[in-house]
Amino acid sequence: MMLAQTVAQTLTLHGNAGVGIVGAGAAIGIGLSGLGAAMAIGRNPGAFGKIFILALLAMALSEGLAMLVYFLPMLNK
Repeated sequence: MMLAQTVAQTLTLHGNAGVGIVGAGAAIGIGLSGLGAAMAIGRNPGAFGKIFILALLAMALSEGLAMLVYFLPMLNK
């Protein structure tokens, strides 16, 4: 009985660890995108519009991928 519970807990932790890694990856991607945009705008303030749009697009894609990976396993249950 205890072995079955241990296996069930291990499988649950495995799924949660994957979601945590995806969340951390998305946060790192958003941070790097914001950092790069801030540095680029600091070097060339005249290109603010183009850089800002690309940074927002990169952040949205990173967050969208994280949401997809977060919700996709829930659909399989």
